[in-house]
Amino acid sequence: MKTITYKIFFSILLLCVYTKGISQQSKWGQHDTLITGAVVYDGDTIEAKILAGVYVYSYGNMSAKAKWTRLRNAVYVTYPYAKRAAFILNDVNVHIAGKTDQAFITNYINSREKELKKEFADPIMNLSVYQGKILMKLINRETGNNCYNILKEFKGGFSARFWQTVAFLFGSNLKQPYDPKNEDADIESIVKEVRRMYGYSG
Repeated sequence: MKTITYKIFFSILLLCVYTKGISQQSKWGQHDTLITGAVVYDGDTIEAKILAGVYVYSYGNMSAKAKWTRLRNAVYVTYPYAKRAAFILNDVNVHIAGKTDQAFITNYINSREKELKKEFADPIMNLSVYQGKILMKLINRETGNNCYNILKEFKGGFSARFWQTVAFLFGSNLKQPYDPKNEDADIESIVKEVRRMYGYSG
């Protein structure tokens, strides 16, 4: 055992001296011999290379990997809905800005709400509770406002409180913030991946 340890130590020492000697030589021309690092082990000269890193997952890390995969899938599924919802909400804000006719405002909001329901009712009903939470985060990201405030603005305080109560029953919260630099950094990273992959703009 001591002999093997000594040989390995000697080989590493030889490699260090050899590499230092190469760095002190003058530059080589394009037709000169290509020099690579090597070690001598049990009388054999072996080329030395730095191999790419290998990731080894323990059972604990596999759990973290599974959580990441679940989050990534949820973002990929829900981000298009968040983008569309943000587009319609921004459109509503543009059309009702400066308007004082309450009937016009109500009718316009209701018409866009029907459009959203027609387009997304079935897909959103098929989302899991977890995906629903991620969707609310993404709507906050795209609009700059949480879902509670959006409901309160367009449907009134009573409606917002009602749906907040429903959300609590499912372990969620319409008022949840979006923090891309800390709590939601993983979501933000995946969103950027989605945007690059599908060419989202704006």
